[in-house]
Amino acid sequence: MSASTFTMHPQSWQSSLLSRIYLPALSVLSKYARRKIFAALSSKLVVGQLIIRDEFGTHVFGTTDNAHEAVVLQVHNERIWARLLFSLDIGMAEAYMEQEVDISDLKGLFNLWIDNQHSFSNFSVLDQVSGYLSAISLYYFKNQSISMSHWNVHLSYDTSNNFFKCFLSEEMMYSCAIWGEPEGGVAGDLTESPGESVPGELEAAQRRKITLILDKARLRAGYRVLEIGSGWGAMAISVAQMGCSVDTVTLSIEQKKFVECRAKEAGVTNLIRVHLLDYRQLPKSFEKSFDAFISCEMIEAVGRAHLPEYFKMIDYALKNEKATAVITATTQPEFRYSGYQTNCFARHYHWPNTFLPNASALPSQVQAAIPGRLVLYNLEDHNIHYPRTLREWARHFEKNFGGKVVKSLQLQYPELQDTHNLEAFKRKWMYMFRYAEVGYARAYTSINCWTFTRPGNIAAKCS
Repeated sequence: MSASTFTMHPQSWQSSLLSRIYLPALSVLSKYARRKIFAALSSKLVVGQLIIRDEFGTHVFGTTDNAHEAVVLQVHNERIWARLLFSLDIGMAEAYMEQEVDISDLKGLFNLWIDNQHSFSNFSVLDQVSGYLSAISLYYFKNQSISMSHWNVHLSYDTSNNFFKCFLSEEMMYSCAIWGEPEGGVAGDLTESPGESVPGELEAAQRRKITLILDKARLRAGYRVLEIGSGWGAMAISVAQMGCSVDTVTLSIEQKKFVECRAKEAGVTNLIRVHLLDYRQLPKSFEKSFDAFISCEMIEAVGRAHLPEYFKMIDYALKNEKATAVITATTQPEFRYSGYQTNCFARHYHWPNTFLPNASALPSQVQAAIPGRLVLYNLEDHNIHYPRTLREWARHFEKNFGGKVVKSLQLQYPELQDTHNLEAFKRKWMYMFRYAEVGYARAYTSINCWTFTRPGNIAAKCS
């Protein structure tokens, strides 16, 4: 399994197939695809306006109004049409990364797609077959075995610690922040400081998120906590600073080194143990040893087939009485949730082979795996907090991606010394920030937080 030179992730099968088609045949396919796509846009684009400029001129589809500005696609290579015929989602992302097209407004394009998604649901037989095959493949053949989980974590998180520093907040939380009144709330960056990041506000929102999770875990000094998914250590260090001991588990070599360094700087090495292992490999000494379990935006990487094993691991590690588990995850809302989830840009190029749970289905899956062992205490939806988090990351990225960050990446990945590859890598991230922002902002995806406890573990005396 080899990573493509410009994204550090394996090519999609669609892209791999197109690269093998004889050029004259590819040109014929692209022209056919263009005619089919233009015909679909003429009849199916009912909300908003899309303007396409290519070698044949300017083509206008749909109409504008006060709520929708036109989105302009400047096409540089006809290969984009063949990509879109195979997969609208991955095809557009790959065309953008490969600089086959420039897009005037990424957010506008994604909003246009959501506004017209039902019209384009049966856009192409190839797109439908591609989606069906990818869902079957993800479930049956890419089911997050231990070896595959190692590979996926390497692709997603071992890029470079310095790289992630360029857009994350100071404590390096790579998850949804919780915005409060002091930062102007979830839209404070749009109303109080339009288009700008105010120093310290992302850090404050991430600290609030950590505090929220730790409060839900009902921690007290002296407790022992298990964290699955270390990230860069912000949660574990905060737990230790409360006087608790924490065992944090990661598959990322880079993250393990970073967390241990951060723990030393914070003076809590005696309370933090970082384990480089899979959640399915917990030692015997962990059995019934923990007062609390925390996992922040990691369960998506477990995969549908392994969810029962994951829940049994939580039951295995937690003490039998007065123990609490807090889990956060990106989720699919009920209107589009499925046990078979198709490949997409985010699932292929950022978080390989992930399976998004559902807010209401997950508690039932817990009960099916460990009947009566955990009780659902609380469920929250943090969806409105993610768009601003992503906007802040995007601003930090645009400001800081250059200089030492780029030089460090080029030393680690010599192929990024090629200007085309470097631009593709940069576009992959900018595309993700906007793609995810619109998904959360339109409730196409969500982010939930579940709190489970052992039976009878009340939050406070009430009688």
